[in-house]
Amino acid sequence: MTESPFTPIVDANAIHLVVLTGMSGGGKTVALRALEDLEFYCVDNLPAALMPQLVAAVSHGEHGPRKRIAVGVDVRNRVADLQRMPQVLSELAMAGVQVHLIFLDSRDDVLIKRYSETRRRHPLSIERLSLAESIDQERRLLRPLVNIADKVIDSSDLNVHQLRRLFATGYAEASDGTTLLFESFAYRRGLPPDADFVFDARCLPNPHWEPALRPLSGRDLPVREYLEAQPMAGEYYVDIVRWLETWLPRFQGADRSYVTVSIGCTGGRHRSVYLVEKLAQHFRAERGNVLTFHRELE
Repeated sequence: MTESPFTPIVDANAIHLVVLTGMSGGGKTVALRALEDLEFYCVDNLPAALMPQLVAAVSHGEHGPRKRIAVGVDVRNRVADLQRMPQVLSELAMAGVQVHLIFLDSRDDVLIKRYSETRRRHPLSIERLSLAESIDQERRLLRPLVNIADKVIDSSDLNVHQLRRLFATGYAEASDGTTLLFESFAYRRGLPPDADFVFDARCLPNPHWEPALRPLSGRDLPVREYLEAQPMAGEYYVDIVRWLETWLPRFQGADRSYVTVSIGCTGGRHRSVYLVEKLAQHFRAERGNVLTFHRELE
C-alpha cells in the first residue's frame, strides 16, 4: 500500500478538514493520533451540525489561525446526524474548505478478532446485538459515508504501526521537509520492522526496579525526574541529539520524506519512552513534522 491516502495539500493557505470515519475497530483512533502529532487540531465524535462552528472557531483562533483540522465520526453519532453529514461537508466545500473524507474499513473477521483481543464492546452492543450483528448494522448505517468518501482504506492487513505510518507519511509527502518519527519499544517484543535507526537504552539505570515508579511510564513526572538525575541518561540523550543533528540533513538532501528513530529498552515503558519524548521536544523546537509513538503504551 504505497499510495498516499490523502488528496495532496496544494494550497497551504486554505483550510483543510480531514473527516475520519469508518468501521469501529478499523483504525480511526490510530489515524487521528497520527494527524494530531502532525499538529492538526483534532476532535473525536463531533456532531455534524457543529463542524462549521468548529472550522470557524479554529481557523480564526485568538492564538493564530489553524489551517489543518481533523474530525472523527462514527456510529456513536446519532443516525440523523450521520445522514446529515454529506450535506454539511458539501456546504463546507462550497465555502472554500478543502474537505477530505477518509473511510477506514476492515474485513468482518478481522474486526471480530480485534474486538476479541481487546475485549472492548462494540458501540452498538448496547442494543443487545451480537458482535457480528453490530458490525452488519454499522455497515448499513455508514453506507452513505462510504459512498462519498475520497478514499477508502482497508486496514485488515495493517498493524497499528503500519497504519500510523501510512497516515503520517501521506501528509508528510504533502508537507515541506522530512517527517521524523520517534518510536519507543521493548526489546523483548522484537525490533520495530520499519525502524531506520535503533538506539539501545538498556544500558541506562532502570526505573522498573523502583517500586514506586514501576507502574508509571516515561511520560510521568516521577520517572522523568529519576532519569534526569542520572548523569548517564543525560550523556546518552546528548549523544543521540548530536548524531541525529549531524546525519538527518543528509537524508533531507536525499529527498527522504520519512525517517523513523526507534529507542528500545527492556519493557518499553520507562527509559525508551522518556528519551522519545525528550528527543521529540528538542526537535520540534527547530523543525516541523515530528511524531512520537510508544508501541508498548498503545
